[in-house]
Amino acid sequence: MMRKVAVLGATGSIGASALDVIARHPDSVRASVLAAGTRVDALLALCRTHRPEHAVIADPRLYACLRDGLRDAGLATEAHAGDAAIAALAAGAACDIVVAAIVGAVGLSSTLAAARAGKRLLLANKESLVLAGELLMRTAEAAGATIVPIDSEHNAVFQCLGDGTSTPTRITLTASGGPFRGWTRDALAKVTPAQAVAHPKWSMGPKISVDSATLMNKGLEVIEAHHLFRIPGAAIRVLVHPQSLVHAMVDFADGSTLAQLGLPDMRTALAVGLGWPQRISSGVSALDLLSQGGRLDFEQPDLDAFPCLRLATTALAAGGTAPAVLNAANEEAVSAFLQGDIGFLDIPDTISAVLDALPPARANTLDPLLDADRAARSIARSRIHARRRA
Repeated sequence: MMRKVAVLGATGSIGASALDVIARHPDSVRASVLAAGTRVDALLALCRTHRPEHAVIADPRLYACLRDGLRDAGLATEAHAGDAAIAALAAGAACDIVVAAIVGAVGLSSTLAAARAGKRLLLANKESLVLAGELLMRTAEAAGATIVPIDSEHNAVFQCLGDGTSTPTRITLTASGGPFRGWTRDALAKVTPAQAVAHPKWSMGPKISVDSATLMNKGLEVIEAHHLFRIPGAAIRVLVHPQSLVHAMVDFADGSTLAQLGLPDMRTALAVGLGWPQRISSGVSALDLLSQGGRLDFEQPDLDAFPCLRLATTALAAGGTAPAVLNAANEEAVSAFLQGDIGFLDIPDTISAVLDALPPARANTLDPLLDADRAARSIARSRIHARRRA
């Protein structure tokens, strides 16, 4: 049976990896929907290669450019624009599987739409779980949607849990340590955006790369793991593992620990999601530990130099709207850092200040979460503006 796949965030690194795996299995999966934010030329190039039924650009101002580009290329692909169109396509008959790889809170609406429609959801959008984890998991369960996490760490846990009948006693997520592993706070104060986006192991977008450099990505992943696997935050730990070969470990009540290992390539996780419960080729070579140096090292993260991880676990413990505030403040701070408006260490300082300014409130529906998101962004921007003028 041919399965149709919507790749949301098609022009990003995860989108490219997803399309690479899809292209390896033309008899079983095809890209039927491609969505991008503003990179209309890159989206058109992908359409020429993969010939989807639908292409959608999030920025409505670029609709005419997309429509005319598809027409000039002689493609029958239908053009769409806007976040509402992305959500509608994710929920509709145009796809069976949705790769949710839109970066940031803007990806929440399409992720929820796919879950509500009972789709298989290959989830790479961290913010959907951080901002609205309880809501997303409830929605998916009620609709019979299958969520396969695509973050390498959560996908590793997913694989270790197998049929899901055994409850883990502890989950260990690993971190490469990013480009500044071992750096002091004094050295980190001088970090530039170019240094922060140069990850030693992964090829990622700028926002995710900065999150990796601050260890906020691990903090967000702890929150995600709590929601995905129904395990308390206190039972989730992070270890720095510079080889990036062990992606996660899962402890069970009988004393067993299962680990998932593999080369650091997102195509493995995407192949698991596209083929589950079968295993399909990803294009990634099998791991040869001897050729990788023959050793596996682990160490505790330095929470003094990288306080974002501590801020995230504190927000998870606080609950309610706190994770949404954390996520929004981080997005604003990272954006300001990438634009050169604040320094690297101003990122955790901004997040901490916004969390202090907005005590957690109950969040049983989406509205208070979105209100908290907006309030956090406003406070973060005001603080960033004041810092820039100082």
